[in-house]
Amino acid sequence: MAWTTTDIPDLTGKIAVVTGANGGLGLESAKALAGAGAHVIMAARNQEKAQAAQDEIMAAYPDASLEVVELDLASQASTKAAAASIAERHPTVDILINNAGLMAMPERRTEDGFEMQLGVNHFGHWTFTAGLLPSLLAADSARVVTVTSTAHHTGRPIDPDNVNLEGSYSAWGAYGRAKLANYHFALGLQREFDSRGLAAQSLVAHPGLSHTNLQVHTVEQGGGGASAPFWAWMARNTGMDADRGALPQLRAATDPNAKGGEFYGPRYVNRGPAVRLPVLRPGNDDAIETLWEVSEQETGVAFDFEEERRVA
Repeated sequence: MAWTTTDIPDLTGKIAVVTGANGGLGLESAKALAGAGAHVIMAARNQEKAQAAQDEIMAAYPDASLEVVELDLASQASTKAAAASIAERHPTVDILINNAGLMAMPERRTEDGFEMQLGVNHFGHWTFTAGLLPSLLAADSARVVTVTSTAHHTGRPIDPDNVNLEGSYSAWGAYGRAKLANYHFALGLQREFDSRGLAAQSLVAHPGLSHTNLQVHTVEQGGGGASAPFWAWMARNTGMDADRGALPQLRAATDPNAKGGEFYGPRYVNRGPAVRLPVLRPGNDDAIETLWEVSEQETGVAFDFEEERRVA
């Protein structure tokens, strides 16, 4: 039978963090985790939308345990502050879903000077995850789920000599690159956990073609070119609703049989039940190593696992 939210085990006593929990896949993920008993930290940039999302979850689950934290992944300072505030209040974090993201937008820079899609989708989550590492390692067997896209198949690995795509930017090319970085980050993080014998697990998931505001925003911003309205139409007329699109990341985060390094998504590429997918690895090792080096250099943030274990 197809995996659904009814298969989520009892999460009472667990702490879950979801980025971009104010709408779409993030909201559905936060709602499902709260419904299963977890204390859910909703990390989001837009606080007005986050409050509305919190109200929606409370209407569905009046006993839900929720907490809203301001997180702007386009700001390394905001990202560090959000992670620090969560870690201070929560010595353990059991689930982290790196869900938030931007898609196919016009060329822009974050406040730190990063190409916006890579800066938010990857560098922001890199720093946020590193900041939560003490709490993740202090949990019995934490799971970090990073959300990619089928567009990662079209992406190219980061070029250390042109991290910000200066002179070669394209909206969809930058999106594919950012989503490939998400994919490689998840696999690389599991490699780091494995090499140290840590119980924490890192998994990757993609939602397929889901009908959320992501496609609408792409059209409104004008960054996706002539194809953006087509994909918005496809998502609206053939895509899965957000609650179904969120199932792969929820399964990766909660299925007792899921394991670190695995990849979850719809069975039929962009539609269908949430299943484990093959991890295609040609060239991944070199790309992961490069991603790690570039991420440390650009953000100034390193995953010092030995130090974090001592702190935890």
